[in-house]
Amino acid sequence: MKTWKMVLAAVAFPLGVAAGIVLTDGPDGERPATGRTLAAQSIEATPGNSPEALPFSTSSPRYTPIVEAARRVAPSVVSITVFRRVRQPARTNLFDEFLGRVPRAGRTPQSFGSGFAIDDEGYVLTNDHVVTGADSIVVADARGRRWTARLVGGDALLDIAVLKVEPGAIPPAPLGTSSDLVVGEPAIAIGNPLGLLVANAEATITTGVISGVGRDMRGESDDGTLFADMIQTDASINPGNSGGALVNAEGRVIGVNSSILSRSGGSEGLGFAIPIDRALRIAGELREFGRIRRPWVGIDPEVVTSDTSLFSTTRIRRVAEGSPADRAGLRPGDVLLRMEGRPIDSPLDFEVGLLDAGVDSQVDMVYARDGGQRRTRLSVVELPSERAERVEVLTGLQLITVDERISIERGLPVDFGALIVDISDEAAYVSRLRVGDVIVAINQRPVATVEDADALFRSFAGGSRILASVVRNGQLVNTLFYIG
Repeated sequence: MKTWKMVLAAVAFPLGVAAGIVLTDGPDGERPATGRTLAAQSIEATPGNSPEALPFSTSSPRYTPIVEAARRVAPSVVSITVFRRVRQPARTNLFDEFLGRVPRAGRTPQSFGSGFAIDDEGYVLTNDHVVTGADSIVVADARGRRWTARLVGGDALLDIAVLKVEPGAIPPAPLGTSSDLVVGEPAIAIGNPLGLLVANAEATITTGVISGVGRDMRGESDDGTLFADMIQTDASINPGNSGGALVNAEGRVIGVNSSILSRSGGSEGLGFAIPIDRALRIAGELREFGRIRRPWVGIDPEVVTSDTSLFSTTRIRRVAEGSPADRAGLRPGDVLLRMEGRPIDSPLDFEVGLLDAGVDSQVDMVYARDGGQRRTRLSVVELPSERAERVEVLTGLQLITVDERISIERGLPVDFGALIVDISDEAAYVSRLRVGDVIVAINQRPVATVEDADALFRSFAGGSRILASVVRNGQLVNTLFYIG
């Protein structure tokens, strides 16, 4: 039996398939360096068929809400082509090289997805997985005009990214809201599953209905993407549609097409989109801060299943002292019921509620204690680990001190030690340490804070043998390495 897989609807294709895409040299004859620093630059302007042209009048029976929605939104939808550089493999198979299966050094394999403009300033919304690892990004509109795009920022967990092209280059899409969606109402997916494989750059339209709202999925994707509180639709979301617009019958964008649940890898009527309200809030954070500020209230929730019921509840296991939850009167043992009117059936619902509210907001919380329901209001702040002071104790190894707040934030079994928040590839290879490890001892000497770890590492001479004891996934692990 085939298993269901969560498939991110972006496409990678062999080099040279997308004919006609040539990055022009920069103003000084140099090729642009990376997609994250490229300035928006017009590459070419190729006239195409106007998406506004109709062979019949608006009074014709052929003029349906779908046609109107397509006319309103399609000119705002773009095709996104990503270029990534690769290195020559150390060893290659001559037969594969002969067939062109092995990329050569310096050549750029390509992938593509979709996106849509959200304002007149040139900002384009898409999925993070569409542009991850890009060296350069090309955006093409419905008329075939192309621009290099600058990556403003992206977030892998929430799978949203923001690009920037010339102001006014692409007309903004009419934006709606995902807060009042009704199961059964029409849904229209607009994207470009063919990318630039065809000469006509206009978007593809597929139709269906809103099949469900608030969907949480446990896909087999291992990239850490959060598939929570998603919009489900049976409008076909095909490979290459990632980042395109999900539109209602009024011709307003209600979601960002993101993924499909499939046994075959193709569309099987189980498509999912990120709600537009969340996507726009994330885009605002990326534009203002270049990153997403992670929300926190100081609660460590856990799932509790009753012996007499098939349903589970979300109970507070720990509350950080002095945190917003502590100040609001929440205590261990309280059962979380609703946040901002939405039910909390799992810790994931709680996490998504905080993400949608965002840092510097306040949320209304209903909880149960001693058989009765109570209500309180929580202030949402940024994660303690994001605000904590980082110390680089070795080249490429950054640590923060673990205290009660960090322990509750990360769900750690200890409330002391030095947490690894960043580590270079070289340092990870040499030490076998990972992001998320908590160093609790070095050469059997206890580490309670990042200052302890820093002092111990400084005390060792070059060539010293280091035995680091770390807490990893709830277990104590020892790793032996040498420092130069």
